Amino acid sequence: MTSGARTELSELTHRDAPWAGLRVLVTGIGVSGFAAAAALAERGAEVLVVDDRDGEAEQDKARVLELLRARVQLGAGSTTAPEILRTLTPDRADRVDLVVTSPGWRPTTPVLAAAAANAVPIWGEVELAWRMRAATGAAPWLTLTGTNGKTTTVTLLASILTAAGRRAIAAGNVGTPILEAVLDPRPYDVIAVELSSFQLHWAHSLRPQASACLNIAPDHLDWHGSLEAYAADKGRVYANTEIACVYNVADPRTESLVEDAEVVEGCRAIGFTLGVPGLSMLGVVDDILCDRAFVAERRTSAAELGTLDDVRVASGGTLAPHSIANALAAAALARAHGVPPVAIRDGLRSYRPQAHRIALVAEAAGVRWVDDSKATNPHAADAALRAFDSVVWVAGGLAKGATFEDLVATHADRLRAAILLGTDAPLIEQALARHAPHVPVHTVRLDQTGQMSAGDATFAAHLMDAVVRRAADLAQPGDTVLLAPACASMDQFVSYSHRGDAFADAVRRRVG
Repeated sequence: MTSGARTELSELTHRDAPWAGLRVLVTGIGVSGFAAAAALAERGAEVLVVDDRDGEAEQDKARVLELLRARVQLGAGSTTAPEILRTLTPDRADRVDLVVTSPGWRPTTPVLAAAAANAVPIWGEVELAWRMRAATGAAPWLTLTGTNGKTTTVTLLASILTAAGRRAIAAGNVGTPILEAVLDPRPYDVIAVELSSFQLHWAHSLRPQASACLNIAPDHLDWHGSLEAYAADKGRVYANTEIACVYNVADPRTESLVEDAEVVEGCRAIGFTLGVPGLSMLGVVDDILCDRAFVAERRTSAAELGTLDDVRVASGGTLAPHSIANALAAAALARAHGVPPVAIRDGLRSYRPQAHRIALVAEAAGVRWVDDSKATNPHAADAALRAFDSVVWVAGGLAKGATFEDLVATHADRLRAAILLGTDAPLIEQALARHAPHVPVHTVRLDQTGQMSAGDATFAAHLMDAVVRRAADLAQPGDTVLLAPACASMDQFVSYSHRGDAFADAVRRRVG
């Protein structure tokens, strides 16, 4: 990279700051990396993008970035090339000022480890987006994280904000990259921001108006190294919050994260509960969603926000405990922003659930077939299993360091049978043998050699046809065949949505 004028990173607090001449190494040319590189290059920064991938999609993005005068280096070994690592060492004229990394890149990745060892600042694209907001009048952020329920809650929050007349969007770890939302030529009034633990790990200076952590359960331990490190990164969501830190009364770890957070003076801790709410809480009384946090006379009264029937509508006809919790968390963030109670109700009623989240695919011969492919860890699968009384459970995939003992022990009595697939199916099978020996277990394996490879449409169809065929043989009237894998999908599918689609297609072929 050529030598440019040195820029103090402390000056880079808005989109019109002196970005020109800043030397930036961007790791990854996926959705987030591309957005970051383009935004930086458009402001005159000297950008070099590296990625070990070199497919057609990466090459297309590289051509666009090169038109913006960014440099791109693709292909195996690009991220560990000596000339790249040398730009991170001290006392070099071409030393980079900053590394911007894409979500999911582990801190132990050689290029990031080298940057950290040589005191080169590392930002994620969320940190960059925060620093590229407008200098004045920027839309406030309502930030949200948690092991499970993030996407449902943040999109539900966007629906509520829209019902209140705000120009709002759900961005970040879902849908629109946060940089695109921040730099949209038509400014938003408010942005609902979903943040993963990966994104929070590289975020340093966010100042949300309100923030929430829905829950903490073991996940991505292969990336973070321990549950403690994972929880600490989740807890970053509360840092510098201005008005309200929203926590889950049923998950004491979320309240502990609030207690440990450095927040703006006057910021309040707001709980949500499925029971009767105490002071500074949202909760449920009979079938009414109630607010005892954002009302003037909260010691003696509460505001009605909606009903459980409204939550049922928002959940596509089902009413699981986690659906109520998600609605209350979204309501708390919206109320912190100043949304009136009637907009909570209207936002719930107008919301349409995301795909692959306890979605009813079909019902035939007294058996329901439900797709919850988004349940990519045991905590999410636990929420799905709680919604049904008698289940033929379809599970398995990549465990990501998770264990299944507690999950199986909790739900052993509701399992009619288990159908397992994927790389870590043996881990679930062992847990079933220990805690639910009465449950029939069937493992579906297909040869992935030759024409059928992981992610291939033909392979996916054959695999799910075999799963559904076995499930149909085992299910009895009153049962639910539930795809809640408790694992990631990338061993056999492109994504959790690919897995869910393959399951739904196979169900339709079988039962119509």
